[in-house]
Amino acid sequence: MRASMSSTRKKAMEAKTVKDSSVTMVHAMMPQDANPAGNVHGGVVMKYIDTAAGVVALRHARCRVVTASIERLDFIHPVYVGNLLSLKASLNMVGTSSMEIGVRAETEDLLTGEVRHTVSAHLTVVALDENGRPKRVPRLILESEDEKRRNREALRRREVRLAERKRESQSRREPTASS
Repeated sequence: MRASMSSTRKKAMEAKTVKDSSVTMVHAMMPQDANPAGNVHGGVVMKYIDTAAGVVALRHARCRVVTASIERLDFIHPVYVGNLLSLKASLNMVGTSSMEIGVRAETEDLLTGEVRHTVSAHLTVVALDENGRPKRVPRLILESEDEKRRNREALRRREVRLAERKRESQSRREPTASS
């Protein structure tokens, strides 16, 4: 029994490809998702984005995960009742315990067949151990040039996030002239 648990843990820590955890999720937009004008609430779309990212993180880490941040969410086109919302999510970068997941949402008008890019987002998700502490995740194997490009871009975003966090932390500790 002990040997099988050890081999299961070891297998969970083996490096994985982007394809190993990528998902596509599809949802039909219904009246309960929308306001009286028929536009789907942004929060509904955001929930589906967060869910898709969580599934990718779970598939990669094979443990509990939590969303730490969502980076910039700009709605390009509205989503309407009757549209099909498709979310394509995959890993861009893996750190020690955190993962950046890119999610692209598209809507399809089922009557016309028109497909439009609706919104994209980058989410940082952290793996947790059974005590709720950050947990090491498997390395990420980058296979295609597109995956390598997305990884480089994710690393740049991470640098910016860490620098912003450092500035925010310093400003909380240093009183301003107006305080």
